[in-house]
Amino acid sequence: MIDIRPITSDQTASVKLVKPFQEFATTETLGGVLLLACTVVALVWANSHWAYVYSSLWHTPLTVGLGRFNLSEDLEFWVNDALMVVFFFVIGLEIKRELLAGELASAHQAALPILAALGGLVVPAILYATLNSSGPGARGWGIPMATDIAFAIGVMALLGDRVPLGLKVFLTALAIVDDIAAVLVIAMFYAASLAWGALGMAAFCLLLALTANRFGVRHPLPYALIGAALWVSVLRSGVHPTIAGVLLAFTIPSRTAINQRDFLRDGRAVLDHFERATQTEPVNILADMEQQMAIKALEDACERVQPPLHRLEHALHPWVTFLIMPLFALANAGVSLSGDLGKLVAHPITLGVMLGLMLGKPIGVTFASWLAVRIGLSTLPENVSWKHIHGAGWLAGIGFTMSLFMAALAFSGDTQRTTAKFGILIASLCAGIVGSVVLVCVRSNGKSEASQRVDRATKT
Repeated sequence: MIDIRPITSDQTASVKLVKPFQEFATTETLGGVLLLACTVVALVWANSHWAYVYSSLWHTPLTVGLGRFNLSEDLEFWVNDALMVVFFFVIGLEIKRELLAGELASAHQAALPILAALGGLVVPAILYATLNSSGPGARGWGIPMATDIAFAIGVMALLGDRVPLGLKVFLTALAIVDDIAAVLVIAMFYAASLAWGALGMAAFCLLLALTANRFGVRHPLPYALIGAALWVSVLRSGVHPTIAGVLLAFTIPSRTAINQRDFLRDGRAVLDHFERATQTEPVNILADMEQQMAIKALEDACERVQPPLHRLEHALHPWVTFLIMPLFALANAGVSLSGDLGKLVAHPITLGVMLGLMLGKPIGVTFASWLAVRIGLSTLPENVSWKHIHGAGWLAGIGFTMSLFMAALAFSGDTQRTTAKFGILIASLCAGIVGSVVLVCVRSNGKSEASQRVDRATKT
């Protein structure tokens, strides 16, 4: 049964925050479990007697196109460079939403996660560079900068009420800032030689999408067609094609076609008409044209009051969480562990990645957060302590998806990629475990201290 009781003004703020995060955390938890399962499958498969099948599968050629216009690449390309564009498109939608109406819309609210994210970006990169200042591993400094939002929020969701809501909001905003930085790093430092003609075509596609937005085009199909042309143009330009997803996301309309008052007026009129149509003897709704027209009118009103940005984000998020990211993990997490594991662990790239994610992230996030509060730029969220922030810093060290993606861009050699992936997997696992333990201990210590105070008061 639907609860239609009115929401009081005191409840509005809490409902606005809690409900989206409950839905988001549930999706991310299930997606995180699936992501972990695909990671385990990839690792086992790549180290089994069927390892050659794993390798040959992702190098199977696949041609997509029409007539003379076609593109032939292997499956790994279509996962990493094509499907992941949708992943980056959803990230772009999330970034735009947060900038317009979320945690990054207010300077005071945004200061804490932005500075915390910057600390969690700079310190890991510096620690990695101390071990890989030159040589084949030098290009991998961007690998430990990333945070995997699906795993990090999924771990928090599994901890339940041990984690205050304010900490979940903080970590989500931090991860989004991380994503912004990752996109900039990819665009600026991991681009090949540029083809200016293709860049000009990409700029034209982007201008076309902005024009469609300006003239009120709200259907997703025109943006999908422009996005396909934009992806091909960016691919030909030398910039990594996933950047096209973020650029296109910023052209998606974020305004409603009608305001709230018009929606309430139209909705009430439609429902009144529907009610009048049902006051006579009830009939099968398929045979009642008036009722069907009323339902269609209500659907149209609902669609017009929802921004396309919101509708697309909610429509695509399950596909990204339950299909694209697991496929990416399956294609990229298959690290062969044959040979000397000790030598693999001691490799400068492995150590740099582990040092960056396991030490750089918690140190950078905690220190930068303390600095933001200390100089008065922001305050800690409600019910969030410094131990909570430290635990969130450890969870930010779960790099996984974006770190694997960075590793694929930074290195072309199999040895470098293997060592980087090994470091990512070990560091992400350890960071998740330590972060969970820290957050559990914060709640446990709080309860025991409260119990001790009650006991002392009772004795007194």
